[in-house]
Amino acid sequence: MHVESKKILKIAFLNIGIAITNILLFSEGFLGVRIFGFSAFQTAFGITAIMVSIMAFLVGNYYILTTRDVQKYSNKEVMTHEECLRAIKRQNLKRTFAKDIVMIEEQADRFAIKQRTINEILLQKFNSEGMSYAKFNRAILDLENLFYVNLRSILNKLEVFDEADYNTTKRGYSRFNSLKGVNVVGDKRKFSKEFMDSKMKLYNEYIRFVSEAVEDNEEMLLKLDRLLLEISKFTSIEEGQLENMSEMKEIDDLITKTKLYK
Repeated sequence: MHVESKKILKIAFLNIGIAITNILLFSEGFLGVRIFGFSAFQTAFGITAIMVSIMAFLVGNYYILTTRDVQKYSNKEVMTHEECLRAIKRQNLKRTFAKDIVMIEEQADRFAIKQRTINEILLQKFNSEGMSYAKFNRAILDLENLFYVNLRSILNKLEVFDEADYNTTKRGYSRFNSLKGVNVVGDKRKFSKEFMDSKMKLYNEYIRFVSEAVEDNEEMLLKLDRLLLEISKFTSIEEGQLENMSEMKEIDDLITKTKLYK
């Protein structure tokens, strides 16, 4: 169902619920509460009911209208590069990875720009139907796919990383080390040093994985930069010369090596 349709239904249910509640409260056939009743209690109750209804109407409608419905993707559901990037951006509330996510956004923009620039230069030097152009274009598309496979791996780690528990564990671990003894975390349960070391090691592995994956993306961008520089030096490129470039071989080697680990 479309997001706007969901909001309309929520608003309708809220307002109908408020209206039905007031009918039950103030109708003579039901509770028959009066704003100015026969007693101070009934008067106070009636005024309170009206105020609560007004607040529910204002706050409820405002909340529904201003709250952004976030579509959740599992990694299997991420079908396009754009969806993958959006899913990663939605993880930016996890402050542990805030800088990495900003860097990933910048890397994706830079990759797209370099890809367009290289393609424009090649079209100046090759026929788009030629074998050399086709080979090069396939290699760059494979590199782009590798770039986003890497991003999906990052997304996997971001989605399962429990930052609230990580922050609690980190604070407890720091206190544990400062006291050099048994630490008390959360619900006052005591944990051994071995357990605390193991838990922090696990979270640090998540953090290290994301950091190294971001660095891997930077390496792909560097290879594109080298290739772009090399291509721009030539006024013309002979058929077969492109695939013999060391930069093209590096890209092919990177793609081949990564495919072996899938």
